[in-house]
Amino acid sequence: MGFIIKPLVTEKMTALTEANNRFGFIVRPEANKLEIKREVEALYNVTVADVNTMKYNGKLKVRYTKAGIISGKTKAFKKAIVTLKEGDTIDFYSNI
Repeated sequence: MGFIIKPLVTEKMTALTEANNRFGFIVRPEANKLEIKREVEALYNVTVADVNTMKYNGKLKVRYTKAGIISGKTKAFKKAIVTLKEGDTIDFYSNI
């Protein structure tokens, strides 16, 4: 079952990757650290040293309509920051 939704490719994560060999992923909220570790190792053929996770809520969506303001919450997400063993790396742009 795929627990990884997509990799985080932002300026902040790129700086963290270059400095500490850490990579970020958006994962399913029900995934735990062991499942994330196994899936990253299987997908990218690397050795994972550590996994840190954090939950966060999505943005609040507001729509202005004739009936008034309609607001609704989006679902909760989970980020995983994966630290790789020295010498291992992931190239997200190799399949483009």
